[in-house]
Amino acid sequence: MGQIVDKYVHYYQKVVIFAGQNKKGMFSKACEYGIRASIYVVGQSLSDKRVGLREVAKAIGSPVAYTSKILQLLSRNNIISSEKGPTGGYYIDKPALGKIKLSTIVSAIDGDLVYNGCGLGLRDCSEDRPCSIHNQFKLIRSDLKQMLETTTLLALSNDNNNGLTFLKR
Repeated sequence: MGQIVDKYVHYYQKVVIFAGQNKKGMFSKACEYGIRASIYVVGQSLSDKRVGLREVAKAIGSPVAYTSKILQLLSRNNIISSEKGPTGGYYIDKPALGKIKLSTIVSAIDGDLVYNGCGLGLRDCSEDRPCSIHNQFKLIRSDLKQMLETTTLLALSNDNNNGLTFLKR
């Protein structure tokens, strides 16, 4: 599953570089960290573990304060749960583990811009008035949407737990 995500990231990065945007990935930094944090929390939840803020931040290579805001946002959107106290932490209930799709995280943090934004970053790009790469980029967005809507956090977490993928550099 990780190879599928890598294929789309690589392809998208080529289009973004071609389009002249100064952006390394297809998602905001907050969304990237949100996806990574969610994958980590899923992996720990599989073992019935709750994880603390600092542990998540360290595991994904994110500043603690930034990770805190992201985890709060994920919690407010009912993607992850949190419990206070000595046995508390962040977790995802087992019945929900296989149901959460990447699209849920992306929508909660970045909204629908990844599905609707112009490949050249133009505000007025549309079907009626397309930019130079509009039709090609529309195909990429469609493929990306399908990938995000069919890829579960559980599948990505399993790849990570099996050493096939990683969460930080």
